[in-house]
This record gives sequence, C-alpha cells and structure tokens, in this order.
Amino acid sequence: MKFFIDVSHSEKHITTHKMKTLSMKRRTALGVSMAIVVTLLSSSFLSEAAETEEGTESPESGTMKVYYLEIVTPDVDAAVALHSKLHGVSFSEPEMILGGARTAKLDGGGMLGIRAPLRDTEEPVVRSYYLVDDIEEAVATAAKAGAEIAMGPTELPGKGRFAIFIQGGIETGLWEESP
Repeated sequence: MKFFIDVSHSEKHITTHKMKTLSMKRRTALGVSMAIVVTLLSSSFLSEAAETEEGTESPESGTMKVYYLEIVTPDVDAAVALHSKLHGVSFSEPEMILGGARTAKLDGGGMLGIRAPLRDTEEPVVRSYYLVDDIEEAVATAAKAGAEIAMGPTELPGKGRFAIFIQGGIETGLWEESP
C-alpha cells in the first residue's frame, strides 16, 4: 500500500491519504521530475554553501560538479518530451556509446542523458555522475568508505571514464573526463 502526505491549509495539520493508482508512465514521469528537482536544488545548495562569509567562492578543490545526470526509464520518449517542454531544451538522437541515451546540455557544461533500461533487471533510476580528477583514486576512496562498487572504472571512447558505486541503497556515478 502506497501513501503520500497531504499538507492542508494549516501547516500543523498533516493527514495521510491512500494514493490513487497512477499509470506507470505518470509514476515514472513524476519520480524522474522530482529526482531532477532534488538534484538541481542540491547542486544549487552546494554552490551557495561553497561561498565563504566574505562572499567569495571556495577553492576549486572544495566543490562538486554533476557532469552527467542519467535517467533510466522504460518510457524514454515521454521523459524526453517532458524535459524538453519543462526546460526548453533539445535532445540529441540516441548515443550508442551512452547506452542509447538521448542527451541535452546542463548548465555548467554537464549533460542530462535519458535512456531505457539495458537489461530486464535494471530498475528506473536517476543517477548523478560527479566529475573527479582521478577515477581510480575516487573508486578506492568509495570502497574504503564501505560502498559497494557496482561498476569499476570503464572507458567510454571520446567521453572519458565512469564508475558506479552504491552506498545506503543510493547509486552514485563518478566521471573522469578524457584528457
């Protein structure tokens, strides 16, 4: 049984209602949209938090950059149409090197990629890939911190190298740009 919280006019009054069953397309679009909003807000928050009291930015080594934001969904066309309308962007044709993802530019030089699952067992997910200088070192750091390495450093010709780790049930990607 799924629930959602409905906050009425009074902020103190919170009631729980049984969620009506939504179609898979609507649930996927809603989940993807919410995840993107959270990721973008997190990026904005991290940027603001990186500023010092004097209003100057912190050193480059103290910042994080989402290089690739990946959405895996069974309905790529619906997700691409939604994000095209929401953000006024155009998506590429499928890029086979990125698993058939259709990509659009993100502010700051990154990319958003929307693709279908690559195997029957792959669940819909929104995964951020953070830019790192040394992917081998970053993967070793994640492993030492207790993360499960789901995909070790893997070369994508002309794109760079990526890796994926899982910690606390959250899939996170790492990306090292090509030299």
